[in-house]
Amino acid sequence: MEDITFFVKEAVSEEPIQTLETILMGMEGIERALVDIEDGEVKITYNGSQVAQEQIKNRIQQHGLHILEQ
Repeated sequence: MEDITFFVKEAVSEEPIQTLETILMGMEGIERALVDIEDGEVKITYNGSQVAQEQIKNRIQQHGLHILEQ
C-alpha cells in the first residue's frame, strides 16, 4: 500500500467532502480516504499496482474539485 496527501480547496464543508469520499471510494485500488475538515487535507491509502497517483488526482479534478499546490 502507498499513501498520498492532497489539499482539496472545497474539502472544508460536508457536501464536498461526501462527494470526494464517494469519488475516491468508487475507484478500484483505493483502500482509505481521510479528510481533515479544518484545512482540506486528504490522506489516501491506495494500491499502486491498481491505480496511479495521477489517476487519483485526475479523477478528483474531473469532478470540479481543485487540488491546491503545496
